[in-house]
Amino acid sequence: MNKQSGVSGVILAGGLARRMHKQDKGLVPFNNKAMITYAIQAITPVVDELFINANRNIEQYQQLNYPVISDVNDDFAGPLAGVYAALNACRHDVLLVIPCDSPFITAKGLQALLNEREHCQADIAVAFDGERIHPVFMAIKSALKKSLQDYLAQGERKIDRWFEQHHWIKVDLSANPEFFSNINTLEQLADLATQER
Repeated sequence: MNKQSGVSGVILAGGLARRMHKQDKGLVPFNNKAMITYAIQAITPVVDELFINANRNIEQYQQLNYPVISDVNDDFAGPLAGVYAALNACRHDVLLVIPCDSPFITAKGLQALLNEREHCQADIAVAFDGERIHPVFMAIKSALKKSLQDYLAQGERKIDRWFEQHHWIKVDLSANPEFFSNINTLEQLADLATQER
């Protein structure tokens, strides 16, 4: 893996997880490990600094020994609010964003996202599974902070609508479909844990 220098990373763990009875997904155990630990393992080889975006159970996330940042507002405004919080904190030109609930993420796939963004000189690179984009897997230029601030200030929340304002690309990761297996319900958690055995 040719790691780029100057990459910040954020793991999004700030949602309410309504479909999971409002459990804190990053802390839910998957095969006896908190789900966020899989995200940490995947992202740390490819970034120079890492943040965890969380809006509750802050002390538990702090025990993972990475800076924990919360959304600017406390209205659980969705993934873009977590991205904006990370853009306010990051020191590097590129921010890599991933969710906390996809235990099969790989460093190789994340590196591909970073490499393709750099190769195309795109503002944003978004993971694509061959059929649809997965916007919470993205690499973005930190210089987009003002654009995102303005977008959120207008009351907007939709990620893809914000993408359209910029030069963005899809990165085809369909060769590794398990990369996108995310856990939104307790049923999915049980199913994936069974498959892993």
